[in-house]
Amino acid sequence: SSVWAATPGMLFQKDRQTSLHPLSLSCVFGYNSSLAVHSLMDGEDRVLLYISSHTVVIHDILGNRQYHLQGHTNVISCLCVSEDKRWVATGDRGPDALIIVWDSYSGIPVRTIFESHPEDGVGAIAISRDAKYLATISAGAVQRVCVWKWTLPTEKPLCSTDLRPEFGYQDYVIFNPQNPYEFVSNSKTQVIFYTWVRASPEDKCLASLLSLQTFKSVVGRFSQSVFHFNNSQALTATSAGKLVVWDAVRPRTPSKEPWVKLHSMKAIKVVPMQKESIMVLVAFESCIVTGDVKGQVKFYNGELEFLTCYTHSKVGPVRSISFSPAPPGASPACSTSSSDSSQPFSDSSNSVSLTLNRNFILSTSDATVFRVATDKTNFEKLLEEAKKAVNAITCHPWQTLLAVGSHCGLLKVWDYQQNKYLVSRIFPGAGVRCLSYDPEGYLLAAGFTDGSVYILDAISLLSSCKEFKSSRDPVTHISFSHDSEYLATADEKYVVTVYKRVLQDGSRCWQHLAGLQSHYKPIRSILFGVHLDSNEPRLLSLGEDRQLVEYDLNRSSKGHLVVLHRIQVEQFAVPLCLAWYPQLSTESFILTANNCYKMKLYNTTTKICRKTLLGPTYGSPLEKIQILPTTNAADPRIRYLAYITKDKVGLQILPIDGNPHKSSAFVCHPDGVSDLASSYDGRCVFTAGGGDCTVMKWEVNLNALDAAASLGGEDLIPFYNLLDGGREGEVFRELEDYFYYAQLHSQGIDTLESRQVSTHIPLEEIPSVMRAMGFYPSEKKIEDMINEVKLSKYADTGEQVTQINFEDFLKLYINHRPAFGLSIKKIQQAFQVLGYDNENGDKIIDRGDLLLLLQCRGEPMTEDELARCLTTLMGKHPGGGGSEPDTYDPSGAAALSEEEIPEEITAEIFAADILGLPIAE
Repeated sequence: SSVWAATPGMLFQKDRQTSLHPLSLSCVFGYNSSLAVHSLMDGEDRVLLYISSHTVVIHDILGNRQYHLQGHTNVISCLCVSEDKRWVATGDRGPDALIIVWDSYSGIPVRTIFESHPEDGVGAIAISRDAKYLATISAGAVQRVCVWKWTLPTEKPLCSTDLRPEFGYQDYVIFNPQNPYEFVSNSKTQVIFYTWVRASPEDKCLASLLSLQTFKSVVGRFSQSVFHFNNSQALTATSAGKLVVWDAVRPRTPSKEPWVKLHSMKAIKVVPMQKESIMVLVAFESCIVTGDVKGQVKFYNGELEFLTCYTHSKVGPVRSISFSPAPPGASPACSTSSSDSSQPFSDSSNSVSLTLNRNFILSTSDATVFRVATDKTNFEKLLEEAKKAVNAITCHPWQTLLAVGSHCGLLKVWDYQQNKYLVSRIFPGAGVRCLSYDPEGYLLAAGFTDGSVYILDAISLLSSCKEFKSSRDPVTHISFSHDSEYLATADEKYVVTVYKRVLQDGSRCWQHLAGLQSHYKPIRSILFGVHLDSNEPRLLSLGEDRQLVEYDLNRSSKGHLVVLHRIQVEQFAVPLCLAWYPQLSTESFILTANNCYKMKLYNTTTKICRKTLLGPTYGSPLEKIQILPTTNAADPRIRYLAYITKDKVGLQILPIDGNPHKSSAFVCHPDGVSDLASSYDGRCVFTAGGGDCTVMKWEVNLNALDAAASLGGEDLIPFYNLLDGGREGEVFRELEDYFYYAQLHSQGIDTLESRQVSTHIPLEEIPSVMRAMGFYPSEKKIEDMINEVKLSKYADTGEQVTQINFEDFLKLYINHRPAFGLSIKKIQQAFQVLGYDNENGDKIIDRGDLLLLLQCRGEPMTEDELARCLTTLMGKHPGGGGSEPDTYDPSGAAALSEEEIPEEITAEIFAADILGLPIAE
């Protein structure tokens, strides 16, 4: 098989095949510095393994190549590597948590364990020296320890045991290299020794607890534990720079039972090693190796006698130490010699002899990775990444440059074609929040968490002018106008600020023009455009207050930013992002997406909502959208859109029409995507992961997306499948029946005249059919629907449409109805806002208050309309008779409400008893 025929180094010898997916991960910038970095190969091939978000990255440093092991849908929380560097086990936390064992030679996942710890996922993992067994500890409040033989095709562990919460959160585990039936774990305050035995009828896992209370002196908090390499002892490192030595105290009555030794483990001594906190503890060959908060790596022999120290002034707190694989035929050794102590970077009087030059990889908690050559004590920096959240990325408008900004103040520029770091600058005291290149590509603007704005040279990152400090609040958005004459920002206090380039003393410079608090909720987008009748820039901002604001830049002056238009773009939903829709027809549009999975097109001049369309529905709404540059010179109308949701990145074929097969999405950052950027040629898309400190580069394959859309069917086939039961289902038949009944209704139900056969209904019948299908639009939504059809051909013909056929009505219904149907949660949310708590703690609305709200708030109902609705919903018709009367008696409706509607109304009563909607138990 491919696994057993695999050899070290063959992973990068494979020819890279074209991905069959619309988006494929090409490169990752940054890694999770809280997890270990492992050395897989050294020498001519320096290969590292580390974790970036939910991806295992195997990185050939010298060849500047990466191979990605993808299978987790949650952020990877722990990993371990076998002694021979072949088998890699990873675990994650979150829903549907997985444990995956990978073959690092071939890159193939050889074992996936589902539902190992279904409640909270995996918090710690270890692999035995013989690579047969895994030990895992869950991440929940009540932790569960399991032992697995991963080569067995079973989802059940060999044995398991639960840990009490008072044991502390166990975050580190390691096997005894001499005995795979023993392992140890520790929390910050307690150490637990385990042994597992093959017993009948099932295996048992036994534990013995030892804690800080065991000692009479202060030892600090525990960090990591290891078993000694040549006896029965174990060691635990502490934050006080000490090593706790554990050993089995002989019982009075000799016994061969394994748990007797387990319960006889005691702390026999505490050895002060240094003043600095010890973060990492490794038993390597015949050495004990420690790494501390000052970046020092110290070697000791089996008697804990000091041998040597490797240190460098630029090394931060040590997070992991990984030695290179042993060369073939190497024999382990770790001994002292009397060589000269004048080697660079070494402060010891002895040196350690590591057989055949066993170099090691050193990673730090500030996201830096070094290679240490033990023969020369030489520190070589391999990686230096962001140590805090990465929330800002932007691409150069005509070069293969990517700027990345971090909350730690690090700003880096990469050549994403060569995957090569070019230049960086650190801004002390503030974090980079947003970035933007100007359209000419000469400037890079950066907004910071302290409210400052820097305008930098795009190549050198040197300041082109003095920084602006117009706000004290973090700058969330920043953008240049198309002619690079204006720069606009938005901050967390809902203020839009504009800067202008002016001629001063014969040179061009930037000055602050004006600022305005134009929103009362967070601003989601600021967007520059171009006026249709001129080349003048126009500026818009969109906020969660549902306001789309356009500013008059020509009339604005120093200290005064003029608002040109302000419109409310949503009635209930919250708009989340904004973009200029490409010119695919005669009419020009602005595109928005909201939190109800709808995308809307607004006329750029009138701001009338011209279309409402079902957007991608991949677990969360669209957070940011970006139109990809055209890649088809033959037909520039073939366009695409890139987007991010809460945790995914995707592509959408334009024009948008609600067809679900025209979009696709892939998990990119499970803990949240913070920013999106696309290359100038549209061939790559980049995502920033915020707290996971990574940026991912995705290669775009538009042919794969087009093929998926074609396989989804043409014309109405994709829309039929969005109805329950499809084309042959009951919902479709009901829709047909109501549509043709509306034809009869429009011509008169009781008419005796000959009827005109038609495939259309008047626009006035649209609301009735929608309501008959269980979709109850507001008056504003009805107006939008009718305008959408009425004006659909106006830009081309100058005429309004007065009727709609069945095919167009089906699309209209699917695009406008709620994406996931009616939900009791919506009603409960309304009662949370409008209601009050009764004696049982339930949210209720008084009957009189409900009737008053319906007549006075939102889209107010007249007393007659309210009477009609209530009597129809309650199945009562005032005035007697079996047919519906022409007029309703409001007093009769009031009497009905007192009889049929309880005085206190809950969300459940309102939904089930008044609206008549079914409620799931």
